[in-house]
Amino acid sequence: MGSIIDQRHDIVEKAVTQRPDAVVDVTILLWERLAVELISLIGEEGFQSLYTRSGHLNSVTFPWLLLDHITQSSDSRFAGLQISLENREPAEASEASKALLITFVDILALLIGDLLTASILRSAWIDDTLHIVVKGIQK
Repeated sequence: MGSIIDQRHDIVEKAVTQRPDAVVDVTILLWERLAVELISLIGEEGFQSLYTRSGHLNSVTFPWLLLDHITQSSDSRFAGLQISLENREPAEASEASKALLITFVDILALLIGDLLTASILRSAWIDDTLHIVVKGIQK
């Protein structure tokens, strides 16, 4: 079995790539579920700070990745990310999505530890081994 870092990265990889035909929808759902879990622990500002930092660290590789809200009328905190990913080929969108989530969970693990991070990821994503995420996309 690999290191805990490898395990976290595998969770992200499996989560993002479970539906290659719907990578954008899956990505947004993963972020929404992660936000719900984390905001209750670290608050909206804490979540936004980690999210922004993750985007900044990935901006060299993916300069087109926008994380801000695109319009005031959008209800989604991930509207910028969604539009950015929709404007890319699925393979590139998938790579950017994985990189952003991996960066985010790695920073989170540095701040709160591996065990709590793993618990948060399980709570957010892994009920029934990611089947919840797939079902949410199919509705």
